[in-house]
Amino acid sequence: MKTLYIECNMGAAGDMLMAALLELCPEPEAFVEKLNALQIPKVTYKMEKSVKCGVTGTHMSVLVDGAEEKSIDVHTHHHGEHSHSHSHSHARQEEIAHMITHFNLPETVKQDAIAVYHLIAEAESHVHGKPIDEIHFHEVGNLDAVADVVGVCYLMHELNVEQIVTSPIHVGSGQVHCAHGILPVPAPATAYILRGVPVYSGEIRGELCTPTGAALLKYFSKSFGSMPVMRIDKIGYGMGKKDFEAANCVRAMLGESMQ
Repeated sequence: MKTLYIECNMGAAGDMLMAALLELCPEPEAFVEKLNALQIPKVTYKMEKSVKCGVTGTHMSVLVDGAEEKSIDVHTHHHGEHSHSHSHSHARQEEIAHMITHFNLPETVKQDAIAVYHLIAEAESHVHGKPIDEIHFHEVGNLDAVADVVGVCYLMHELNVEQIVTSPIHVGSGQVHCAHGILPVPAPATAYILRGVPVYSGEIRGELCTPTGAALLKYFSKSFGSMPVMRIDKIGYGMGKKDFEAANCVRAMLGESMQ
């Protein structure tokens, strides 16, 4: 069975997942061109090599109006997915869904991307105590987050695996600064999305798993646990920006499982 195993020893964010999956593609550069051809408003995808703890992988930058958003760096205390940027207008879930339906994408990719956003909206609705149609994505609705979700959904479609298994997720520890003040890690929206999923904390202080990363993993993963017995064909490393004692990456392994 064609299987994808995603290892989240350093958590996960949309850009790290996208970079790891991109390394599994036969022609990564050509796929980045396909992403840029979508013409997401103001967005440019950029792939670059990155080395963490001596391991070479890929870092995906999403440029908005030619500049990289701070929210691409998942492992900063002031992580942008949890900070308010006044340069972005607030968008409701239906506005984001409307935008996604107009991209030149396979229908299943559009449906997947909208469903992932619905998971995030549900979490924000629960955390803020507001109806889902009143949730404004000032924290996760930025264009770079839309670009991450669409990129990962498109790559999942392209890889066309039969099952996705994900490791228990390292969420980090400590606190994170967000639009509403200082919150515990994992941030409340992330914690809500990851209900029912095996997660753990550790020595590393900071937010390792973002709401976008959590929603993508929850949506696509058939199960969570240790790697199934499998014959690995390709390995992808998706790098974060910050350096830690441990290699700051998501590792994706593609192959044939025996079960």
